[in-house]
Amino acid sequence: MRYVITHQFSYAYDSPVRLSTQYLRLTPRDTTRQKVVGWKLETPGAALRTTDGYGNVLHVLTIDKPVTGIAIQAQGCVETAAVLDEPSDFTGAPLSPLLFLRPTGLTRADEALAAFAERFRHEIGTLAGLRELAAGIHAKNGRGSAADAAHAFIACCRYLGVPARYVSGYMYLRNNHGVAMHAWCEAWVGDRWRSFDIAHDCAVGEAHIKIAVGADYLDACPVRGVRVGGGSETLMAQAQVMAQPQQ
Repeated sequence: MRYVITHQFSYAYDSPVRLSTQYLRLTPRDTTRQKVVGWKLETPGAALRTTDGYGNVLHVLTIDKPVTGIAIQAQGCVETAAVLDEPSDFTGAPLSPLLFLRPTGLTRADEALAAFAERFRHEIGTLAGLRELAAGIHAKNGRGSAADAAHAFIACCRYLGVPARYVSGYMYLRNNHGVAMHAWCEAWVGDRWRSFDIAHDCAVGEAHIKIAVGADYLDACPVRGVRVGGGSETLMAQAQVMAQPQQ
């Protein structure tokens, strides 16, 4: 399937920002499931392109003059395949999965979540066991966000000794006009990463477009920055994913 994606961010400040640096993870890379056909990132000034420690494409945007607003847009086309659970690391030399056993502030299991996780310990090292855990977190999360569901699943996995990581990206939802920033997870099973969409309790496939991975949301979020000045901030963000027939 081919998708056209547009993602816009608009920041407005009630007083001038004297200096700001934005860290942008808004550019997908090729994986087993997806191929980037074309991609453009528009920023107010040149952004330095590099790769972060997880293999994500990272742009660093520094604005060193006073501004009262910042507008950023990412747009492009990605083709996806219906392949499920294929390895999809961004780098030729993937990081050790053991790196993703360490809990973070967003993925530390409290007493209640640890007690919940214990119910799945007997089969946690198997794909079937992890799918049971994913379904349990989905039911527990209720109407919570995809990020909350992902963090809960990761916390349980790490508590039980299974490496797990956070994935940010987009998901095409036909009945929701294709508008969907999304988050899911990958857990290490045997000798490969397996994918789990906790929020929708479904497999990860051609409707998912992967952008970044990390230990938690803070490592993989689309935009994260620091600034000097600016006072109060108003953010407007919109992402749209449109299906496009392939030629």
